[in-house]
Amino acid sequence: MEKLIYSNPLATADDVKDFILEGKAYITFENNRLRLKNVLSKEEYGQLANYVFWCPIEFKDGIRMEWDFYPIYEPALCMMMFAAKNKDNGDIFLPELKERTGEYNCYLHGDINLYHLSYFRRNFPEERAFHICQLRKSNGGHKLASGGDPIPNVEDCQSPYHLSLSVKDGHIVFYINDLKVIDYIDNGTAFGEILKGGKIGFRQMAPAICEYANFKVYEI
Repeated sequence: MEKLIYSNPLATADDVKDFILEGKAYITFENNRLRLKNVLSKEEYGQLANYVFWCPIEFKDGIRMEWDFYPIYEPALCMMMFAAKNKDNGDIFLPELKERTGEYNCYLHGDINLYHLSYFRRNFPEERAFHICQLRKSNGGHKLASGGDPIPNVEDCQSPYHLSLSVKDGHIVFYINDLKVIDYIDNGTAFGEILKGGKIGFRQMAPAICEYANFKVYEI
């Protein structure tokens, strides 16, 4: 039996007043939904134009998170980062850790460990030609699994898309609407120990504009 342990409509600025932004982003609520858009130009600033918006709650292992996703503008790439802890298995916001600026290397090769699931990948020609979701594990950015992404390009979207992601004892399952996209078991040997518990963050790459709503976390 699942138990709801966190619920956030992401409808107003007050809902995210304690969230932590790494990088620079416009954060607005035009449709009573969290809308994220880059401040810096991708062409001029490259990876510095990207960002992560972290939920401040420290979650234990054995959770399922869900949220509604509304893609507005592409090229785009969105991620959910989860089970994020520092390399000593502690909080990722300790002051002694190196500052993270939204650049991908901060999360691939920095001083934190996490899983990251990329979806709505539309940034590069090969991603636009063949839509997939990818699950990776850092430190190191090791690719664990991939699956087809059923979300169409923006002009054909019928939002919202309901996304669900569960993680327990290294077993990670991702759904888009009712379609299972990824089902993977981390054995804890190939790319380091199983990651358990930690922070959850929304990552978005410029020049995407996307909206999020009804973020919930359940104990499973």
